[in-house]
Amino acid sequence: MTRFEVGTSVDGQRADVVVCGDRDLAARDECTAALMTAVRVAPTVAVDLARLTFQDSRDVHALVTAHRPALERGGRLRVVNVGGKVGQVPEVSGVGELPRPRDGGRDG
Repeated sequence: MTRFEVGTSVDGQRADVVVCGDRDLAARDECTAALMTAVRVAPTVAVDLARLTFQDSRDVHALVTAHRPALERGGRLRVVNVGGKVGQVPEVSGVGELPRPRDGGRDG
């Protein structure tokens, strides 16, 4: 297993959350906390999954948990740089409708 890491940077009205490694149920709380903090500090949150190597279907909970308060605050949470088997998890678990940029890359 690849060690899980999550990092956040804020630039004005946007927070970028980069998720790396294997995100399984054990990492859910850490990921949820990072996403919730990002939603509190910026109206636009981009969750970059380019370096994510594994995502448990139960762990999609972190994205859904942060998406709701983002909308309630008039903001948005977007998933960017999704691919491979990791990208299939939101689709299979029924949350594939979380907004993504049309080009699949960075949300400007």
